[in-house]
Amino acid sequence: MIDGIGIDVVDIHRFQESLERTPGLAEKIFTAAERMKPAPSLAARFAAKEALTKALNIKTLNWREIEVLNEESGKPYFKFHGKLELELKGKSAHLTLSHDSGIASAMVIVE
Repeated sequence: MIDGIGIDVVDIHRFQESLERTPGLAEKIFTAAERMKPAPSLAARFAAKEALTKALNIKTLNWREIEVLNEESGKPYFKFHGKLELELKGKSAHLTLSHDSGIASAMVIVE
C-alpha cells in the first residue's frame, strides 16, 4: 500500500548560489559522503530529501538523517539514520532522481 508520494524540483544554479552564500548550509543538509558530489547531484539529493518530507508529511527533521546513496548500477536509494531510521522501520522508500538543463528533480514513493 502506498503511504505517500512526493516530488520536488530544484534550480541547480540557484541552489549552488545558496550553498556558496550560506556558510555551513552544505554541512547542515548533507552527510560527508554526499558533500563529495558535484552541484547537480547535490541539488538532486536536496530535491530527494524535500520529496521524502512531502511523501511523509514531515515538517521538521534533521536533514542528515536522510542520506542519498547510489548502488553500483547508479540507482539511487535512501539510507536513514537516527530517529528517522526508527520511524521508517518496515517501510520502503522508492526514489528516482534526474538533472538536466539546469534543473534537478526527485520523486519518492513510500509504502
